[in-house]
Formats: sequence, structure tokens, C-alpha cells
Amino acid sequence: MAIVTGAGRGMGRAHALALAAEGARVVVNDLGGTVVGEGADESPAQEVVNDIRAAGGDAVANFGNVTSVADGAAMVEQAMDHFGRLDIVVNNAGNIRNQLFVKMSEEEWDSVIAVHLKALYTVTHPAAQIFAKQRSGRIVNTASEAGLGGYAAANYAAAKEGVVGFSRTLALELGPYGVTTNAIRPRAGTRMAGAVDMKKALDLARAGKLPLPEFMFEIEDMLEDSEAFSPAQVAPLVVFLCSDAAANINGRDFIVGGGEITLVSLPGKQRSVFSDQPWTQDKLQALLPNTVGKGLINPAAPQ
Repeated sequence: MAIVTGAGRGMGRAHALALAAEGARVVVNDLGGTVVGEGADESPAQEVVNDIRAAGGDAVANFGNVTSVADGAAMVEQAMDHFGRLDIVVNNAGNIRNQLFVKMSEEEWDSVIAVHLKALYTVTHPAAQIFAKQRSGRIVNTASEAGLGGYAAANYAAAKEGVVGFSRTLALELGPYGVTTNAIRPRAGTRMAGAVDMKKALDLARAGKLPLPEFMFEIEDMLEDSEAFSPAQVAPLVVFLCSDAAANINGRDFIVGGGEITLVSLPGKQRSVFSDQPWTQDKLQALLPNTVGKGLINPAAPQ
């Protein structure tokens, strides 16, 4: 018995269909808004429910707003009322409001933070209480490689790396109850990927005028090869992480898509210096450039 948020289109739709194909009964949540989080439309969620039922599965539509505490609680209550229990939560709902940070409005910031981060609380909080009581459950959260450093997406990057921190912490808290929490960083040519206008940035990067992380160039591949980078190539990992076979995988995050699954390493100490006396600027300036700071390169030198 599963809840999948943002399941009316793209990645969420693929997750809902894949879970249903493996026998899960699914609450298909989708407000039906645009990629920037505007508007509402009940048809996407209902169409996924119809597809699941047509294939012999069981599903129910939910049109709640994941940024609402009341709607999140109602979503969990609907699962319990309709299916009698809840075992899986896939937090997938998202929006995107790309903008250079110096031009970003408060509304552009708040909208993305709410849909990606507050939504983790609204749905997962009531679900976690059930999972802890029944001593079982699976939580899969959607992060992004943008959290490793994106472009014109400080809001999105902050939110998505927040998803990873949340997942690692929840893994520690709920692990003793038999509940796992993991995150994925998907690569797929969805509506949201298509909404990222990277042409100017990529042209500057190819001219050596703008350093961009490697994954930004792969957005073009995602959009051009819709089959290899389809959401259906991501969903099997989500299903696996929700299965008994993944009971020992907890608090980790994975890059997935285009035939690739990569375990992302946990952050760790790289280089350290120590002192038995309070640090002074003279000491730091004499010591750090050739120790902790050795080899560090500013990715974008100030002009």
C-alpha cells in the first residue's frame, strides 16, 4: 500500500505504475499544476488511476496540495481508509522556478522550498507515525544532482540537497523501527527537465566562460533520447528500494537513469589541521594554503 506524490505525470506516474505492477495498491496524488506550480487539474491523477485499474490493480486518486499539512494528513488518512494500511511513501512532487539568484524573487524561492521541502513534512510526518507503530515502512524521496551544484537554480539546489539531509536523518531516527529512508537523484527527460532553459549557459560553458557541472550537459541527452532517459528507467530502483530485498539499504542516495545506477558517497572529512592553541589569522594564513587549501580551485574566479 503506497502513496506517490506528484504521480499524475512523468516520474511519479512511472513510480505509481511500477509499484502497482508489483502488486502495490496506490494513492495517486497530484494537484495537476504546471511545472512552476500554478493551477490545478484532476485529470492527470485520475488517468493514472484508470490505467492502474485497467491493468487489474487497485488505486485511488488524491488531488491534495503537498504543501498543506491538512492535505498531507488527509492523504495518509485516505490510504488507511481505502487500503487498511500504509507501507510506502514516495515523495516525488516537485516544481521548478529557475532564475539567477541575484534576480530571484521571494515568491520564486518560497514556492520551490515549499513543494520540495515542506511537502516532506506534510506527508511523511503522519506516515512516519504509522510506520513506527507498525515497525515497518519504506520512504523514498526525490533529490537531484542539482543539489551538487546547479545553475540559475539556487532555490531548487537548496531544496534538493535538503531532501538528502532529511533522508539521512530520518533513516537514523526510523531505522530502529524497521523503516528505511532513501533518496534518488533521477535522470529523465520529464516536463521539469524540459523547462530548464540551459542553452545560453551551455554555450558559455563550451566557450570556456562558465564552469558548469557535468550533469548540466547531460540534460540535453535526457531530452534528446526520451527512451533511454525515460521515467520508466528510474522507477525500477524505486520499487526495489520499497521491497524486502532492500531492507538493509537505509540513508543512502542514488543517481539513476539512462541505464545507470550510482551510489553517491557519504560526505566525509578530506583534510584537517589541528592546534592546541586558539587560531590566529597569521597562523591560518601560513598553514592553510599548503594543507587544507592545497589544490583547491575556485570554480568561477571573480572577475
